[in-house]
Amino acid sequence: MREAAHHSRLELTITEDKLVHSCHDLLYHDPFSISDNTNDKSEPCWRRNKPARKTLDMETFLRRWRDDAVSRHQYDSAIYVGDKLVALTGSDDDRLVLAQTHFAAGNYTRAFAFVSRSDLLQRSSACKYLAAHCYIRQDRHEDALGILGDKNPTHLISTTDSARRKLQGLGNGVSSKQHGKTRMPNRIERADRSEERDAEGDATNFKYEAGMCHLRGLCFAKSNAFDRAKECYKDAVRIDVQCFEAFDQLMKNSLMSPREEWDFLDSLNFETLQPDPMDPNSAPEAADFVRNLYITRLSKYHRLEDFSTAIDTLSSHYRLSQNADVLLAKAEILSSSARYQPALTLTSAILSVDPYNFAALPLHLSLLYQLKHTHALFSLSHDLADTHPNEPTTWLAVGTYYLATARIPEARSYFSKASLMDPHFGPAWIGFAHTFAAEGESDQAIAAYSTAARLFQGTHLPQMFLGMQETALGNLTIAREYLTAAYDLCDRDPALLNEIGVVAYLEDDPDAACRHFELALSIATQNETPPSQTTATRLNLAHAHRRAGRLPEALEEFEEVVRLGMREAAVFAAKGLVLLELDQPFEATVAFHEALAISPQDPIAGELLSKALLALEGQSVLGARDEDSVNAGLMERVREIKQAAALGSGRKGRRRRVVHEDGMELDGAGL
Repeated sequence: MREAAHHSRLELTITEDKLVHSCHDLLYHDPFSISDNTNDKSEPCWRRNKPARKTLDMETFLRRWRDDAVSRHQYDSAIYVGDKLVALTGSDDDRLVLAQTHFAAGNYTRAFAFVSRSDLLQRSSACKYLAAHCYIRQDRHEDALGILGDKNPTHLISTTDSARRKLQGLGNGVSSKQHGKTRMPNRIERADRSEERDAEGDATNFKYEAGMCHLRGLCFAKSNAFDRAKECYKDAVRIDVQCFEAFDQLMKNSLMSPREEWDFLDSLNFETLQPDPMDPNSAPEAADFVRNLYITRLSKYHRLEDFSTAIDTLSSHYRLSQNADVLLAKAEILSSSARYQPALTLTSAILSVDPYNFAALPLHLSLLYQLKHTHALFSLSHDLADTHPNEPTTWLAVGTYYLATARIPEARSYFSKASLMDPHFGPAWIGFAHTFAAEGESDQAIAAYSTAARLFQGTHLPQMFLGMQETALGNLTIAREYLTAAYDLCDRDPALLNEIGVVAYLEDDPDAACRHFELALSIATQNETPPSQTTATRLNLAHAHRRAGRLPEALEEFEEVVRLGMREAAVFAAKGLVLLELDQPFEATVAFHEALAISPQDPIAGELLSKALLALEGQSVLGARDEDSVNAGLMERVREIKQAAALGSGRKGRRRRVVHEDGMELDGAGL
């Protein structure tokens, strides 16, 4: 029985081996090298095909060897075997794989040499993409653009129905109801250009075309042509919605405003995703999943309810609640609403799992700076300097530490180093400009902020900082222009609205200033911003109410500012001034004394205190009737003490207690 079983297994193995060889014959059958003429009886079939089968078996063996070496990152082995395979087959596909192996090993010149032979660049999108990528890795962006050309294949773009009509200028007024059926609100339709896409070839070709659009964008960005780079990145994602590299360039470089980001996302045709060609029902779920992932990368100043929906979906349906990108999106939302401590908790959780997550580190450094955690900054910067000295984020961390410890020259040098390593690294440019602003070097700060505004056209922060510097210089007209430009990019930032209110206040328009300050506080409340983070705006609102003559409202805001913990001499002096104007000199005197207790040399508080004391002259602190009653009581008490002293002159050393009718007790010794 065992022998029979053994023979049956042996026969099964032989049968499977025959099937494998048969599949290989079909897979690698070459009609130009192997005869298909079944009528040729000059020699037996097995003898006629035997050399070809041996060659095909050797090709299969070499390909498996090569692929196995690549999977284990043994690129020298893969190159060695791949070279023999190219010599054996002369196949363009094997030549491309060999070039890709050289590229993975960092041999960019040799990789380019393989794909540039014969006319591969003209016949293969994959070869053209790899050749251009080799040039870019060697910082030869002009040569790369010479291969790629400067035009994108826009005929391959597949977009939503509404966006297609907008792009093509078709105002055909298509109704949302067609053929008696209501169209779903989120239904995505393929553009008419889909037929042209199908005519161009398979999906792999589209991906290489999208990749080449991404490479064009890198070339244009290198030459500071950011508008053209932005269009290249957008076309890359429109052609292939899975081209995340291009989408990432758009987001991390802030090339679009928050509204533009959402408009662009709505124009993408996620329905082109086909995770399983055999199961068409899987496409809608994949489209929804990728869309939610992309939503988490958008700016956090617009459509916050959509962010919450996307994050909840990813967390509950796909178990991504602890994924680093989802946690980072949550931290960015918290940071944008000034909830720094909860945001720091999330970024710390990310770095506890992946200590060198360079996507999360800039935000983590910003939060440590805001919360004044200098020891954590010191430890992190030293760790990064030891492990990743060639990363711009490392020197951003060092610069942030020195800025937090008020060592401005050292901070400036390290921010400069980070920006030189990566000229498109936004946080480094912002930090570099902050060092000049910290020293009052407004002209140099304006120059640095202007560079940041030119590089990162989609974020409002450089424009806002420019407005702040011009406000400090007294150039209110220019400051308003910058702040208005920032407001056009983002109208939901409380800090920006506060700065616009400051300019209105300095332009002697307190009513407009109050409106902006109140709007900033309202948005902060909606964002659940901690009240302690809004004290500066509330103090500005108090000053604006005072300037507008609304003294009770001003006094209420000053008292709220003090209650929130801002106990500064200027705050008490301003509160005392309001009380003085409300004809409450005694309360004003108390406020001025509190100001001088904090800053004894404060000239404003001292001068206002003198005025308050002058106002108190001729006025009774307790009221006329109360003061007369107190004076009469004191005189009666003095008279009784004298009488008691006369009566007890003979009782030396004996203590007497005198109890006045008003209940006050006096203890004394007899004379």
